Amino acid sequence: MRIDIISCVPNLLDSPFSHSILQRANDKSLSEVHVHDLRKYAVDKHGHIDDYAYGHGAGMVIMCDPIFNCINDLKKEREYQEVIYMTPDGEVFNQQIANHLSISCENIIILCGHYKGIDQRVRDEIITREISIGDYVLSGGELAAAVVTDAIIRLLPGVLGDETSALTDSFQDGLLAPPVYTRPKEWNGKQVPDILLSGHESKIDEWRLEESMSRTKERRPDLWNNYINSQPEAKPKKKRK
Repeated sequence: MRIDIISCVPNLLDSPFSHSILQRANDKSLSEVHVHDLRKYAVDKHGHIDDYAYGHGAGMVIMCDPIFNCINDLKKEREYQEVIYMTPDGEVFNQQIANHLSISCENIIILCGHYKGIDQRVRDEIITREISIGDYVLSGGELAAAVVTDAIIRLLPGVLGDETSALTDSFQDGLLAPPVYTRPKEWNGKQVPDILLSGHESKIDEWRLEESMSRTKERRPDLWNNYINSQPEAKPKKKRK
């Protein structure tokens, strides 16, 4: 997978992709992340990429041409399945979207918002998907783009050491993950649950499911309601005529 990120402040993204899982994915040639400086596509020699908004109001708006020219250059080299714009008014990112993008896309462009955002005409003509990472506003879309990139790449086959690890993450089955424990068996007077030491895999799986359900019901009633409604037994049976 290749992800091209377009940013007004590309240096903000130096660190996230230079360490840990994303770096290992790059070293294994499982993914590539390229960050592009939008200012290289400025409309004049002064490096302008933004201007005042029509209709007055505070804040600057990124102009059409720098974005169009950058994306057009990228599209000359390869086909992109998605051109994503990170914006507070996009659809809220979740595990299902990450799963879909990791499976269905080979090349992705992510455009980072900045200032008051981008000219609406770019959103209408070029952007294929708009994503938010939550109901709050950041100084720019760079950190949000890093979050989305991390969530997608870690799902690619071969990226994680254990292929089943991502399958047991929170949200993959609509539930929060159960508690986890490691050595020592006793710490500060607290014991690891006996079931986890039993070696009985099916009973351990049952315990984990029960803990996931309990934790989700307590901490995220919204997820719990969605989970309950998604179960086959929760759906009303059709009446026979």
